[in-house]
Amino acid sequence: MGALAIVVRLFFVQIIHGDEYRQQAERQYTSTAGSAFNRGSIYFVNKEGNEVAAASLAHGYALAIHPAQIPVGERERVYRGLNKEIAIDKSNFLMRAAKVSDPYEEIAQQVPSAVAERIQALSLPGVVLKVVRWRVYPSKTLAAHAIGFVGYQGSEFSGRYGLEKQYEKVLGRTMGERKLNLFAELFLGLGKEVLGNEVKEGDIYLTIEPVVQDEAEKTAAALMERYHAEEVGIIVMEPGTGALRALAASPSYDPGEKKGNLTVLQNPLIEKVYEMGSIIKPLTLAAALDAGAITRTTTYDDKGYVVLNGARIENFDKKGRGVVPMQEVLNNSLNTGAVFAMQRMGRDSFRTYMRAYGFGEKTGVDLPDEVAGITYNLQSSRDIEYATASFGQGIALTPLATTRALAALGNGGLVVKPYVVQEIRYKGGEKKVIEPTALRRVLKEETSEEITRMLVTVYDDALGGGKYKMERYSIAAKTGTAEVSKDAGGYYEDRYLHSFFGYFPAYQPRFIIFLYMLKPEGVRYASESLSEPFVGLAKFLINYYRIPPDR
Repeated sequence: MGALAIVVRLFFVQIIHGDEYRQQAERQYTSTAGSAFNRGSIYFVNKEGNEVAAASLAHGYALAIHPAQIPVGERERVYRGLNKEIAIDKSNFLMRAAKVSDPYEEIAQQVPSAVAERIQALSLPGVVLKVVRWRVYPSKTLAAHAIGFVGYQGSEFSGRYGLEKQYEKVLGRTMGERKLNLFAELFLGLGKEVLGNEVKEGDIYLTIEPVVQDEAEKTAAALMERYHAEEVGIIVMEPGTGALRALAASPSYDPGEKKGNLTVLQNPLIEKVYEMGSIIKPLTLAAALDAGAITRTTTYDDKGYVVLNGARIENFDKKGRGVVPMQEVLNNSLNTGAVFAMQRMGRDSFRTYMRAYGFGEKTGVDLPDEVAGITYNLQSSRDIEYATASFGQGIALTPLATTRALAALGNGGLVVKPYVVQEIRYKGGEKKVIEPTALRRVLKEETSEEITRMLVTVYDDALGGGKYKMERYSIAAKTGTAEVSKDAGGYYEDRYLHSFFGYFPAYQPRFIIFLYMLKPEGVRYASESLSEPFVGLAKFLINYYRIPPDR
């Protein structure tokens, strides 16, 4: 009977009179209206497994007054007392204090606890200190497009961009901390889901490594400044698992500050599509290799151009190189060679491989508002659309979808699912660990090894005349310079998208790096603008992770 009495008493304390007791507890220190804001946290995880706060809560107070409780003769004294602790505009304060019909006038937000304690000690009439919490982003701009932020849409306050939006059901808190209905749990056998707590609340832990992210963002910012580009993006991913170690986009923003330029809030890595140009050629050649249409030593007669459906396709320099093997298609980035490989495998087979790479579909990354690529040309009845697609024009992909497709070249031929959250830790101690997912096989393992061998030759011998070759590390890489399309059709003659991808160590790659830069000024080719930034990031990762040499 004693145990039952205790349980019944707890039921009345927690459920029947819960609000009354909570309000009494809050009034012991402050006057308050409503529950303090609460929300789960987001953490980066560094390579040692240590947590670094990306989004958390700060605690403090809101300062307000009840005008009717401040006698007219006391308004000056109340103002002076408050102004000693926190800067307040006098005329504004006196105007608010005169609103005797208004029960609540907020004077200041985010008042530190130490200041609130001194104000409380003054015992000023009509002064209210309300316990508040607010969202803070300690790492400032770091991975801002991935993290996102919270805000109001109408009367609803929740995640608006990035992970804050994607994981709202995990991070959000309904009515502050939920109360446990012990009576119902013990005697009715009802779980949380029947009681209306079907959404598990918790904190999320990211694959993004903060030091790697910082290095990528510094590189992107430097490229923006040097080339006055419209946009720069950098992705660092583990090609075998899809774990994203860096997602950098410039220009960026601070999630904790007022948003001036709303256009920077969009995450271009998953929400924008681009014609990627020549970095698509390795995908075309790998598909033709896999289908048995070509080998590495297959030759063709490069006249410098090809005519299809009345349209002339030329190499970037408009020059022909005579009879050359497939390796030269990558070494010299020959448009005609990519068209040749596509034609040898046939349009239907080419389309099938491009679809298998993920062209035209979302990657499924755990970030909101991802868009699919634009691949209408792969449905065409004309040869010209397939020809341009073979070297990355006429089809448009997001940077992340491009990175995922290119990763299949080095990871044994698998299309993986990229992800940003590696673990969710729920209230109560339960955990959910996100496991890597291989969605499908697109290339045979031997094809992956062969195209990798060709891309290593590109990096060692062709890129910069061989000056970037590393004696102790093999790197598979390729550049791309794509024409930028006009809204009204056609292409600009002086605007380009530069791109660069590479993975290393080439035959068992730990990382793939993808860089792109939109409309750089004063430089024509991606090999001139992005080679050194790529090499810098590759060396950084090799040193930071102490990757052993493979040569």
